Amino acid sequence: MKRLIPATLLALAIGLPAFAGEVGDFETKLRAAYGDYRTALFATNMGKAPESTASLGKFAKAWSAIAAEPAPPHYADDGKYAETLAAVTKITEAATAEVAAGELTKAHDTLEGIRDQIGDLHIRNDIYSFSDRMNAYHARMEEVIALDPADASGVHAEAAVLKYLLGDVVAHPPKEADASYKELLGAVEASVAKLEGASKSGDAAAIKAAIDGLKAPYSKLFLKFG
Repeated sequence: MKRLIPATLLALAIGLPAFAGEVGDFETKLRAAYGDYRTALFATNMGKAPESTASLGKFAKAWSAIAAEPAPPHYADDGKYAETLAAVTKITEAATAEVAAGELTKAHDTLEGIRDQIGDLHIRNDIYSFSDRMNAYHARMEEVIALDPADASGVHAEAAVLKYLLGDVVAHPPKEADASYKELLGAVEASVAKLEGASKSGDAAAIKAAIDGLKAPYSKLFLKFG
């Protein structure tokens, strides 16, 4: 099914060409900052304190620069834009303090809130990016990880949902996609295929192994491109 172009973006593309540079510049800065955020999320999850501190510092600096600028055209009418930026800043400060205290697991959980804030910002403004698609897959993946491997039919149903969400990711590659992207994406596809196959077999041990194998390939793809 073809995805309709959001009205906001269509207006920007057709009726307001002068804004193209501003929109592009902002999204480039946001994408770069989000890269530092992904690194911080990954580092805190891996329990790497120095890397967590460094990446959080980079993200905080990049986000501060974004927050200091007026809202770009595609967010100009968003009444919660400033509130979202302030919320991300607050979350970053909290996570930074937690890392400094050696509470990396807590910092990782805190940082998850930034994903939600930016996702909500996009939803309010009719934007659905590659990162949003990755986050949709991640949210469902976390639900699958919590499933009982003995519930083969339930896992099989959820495997179908993951396959669908991953298909949306596949259909909309990021601009930075390269040979490594195909390799990393292929590993995620293989993990979902393994889950689908295991759930069909009804073998609880195989299902558990497949569930346990979902997170690592996703994390690698997310770290570099998500």
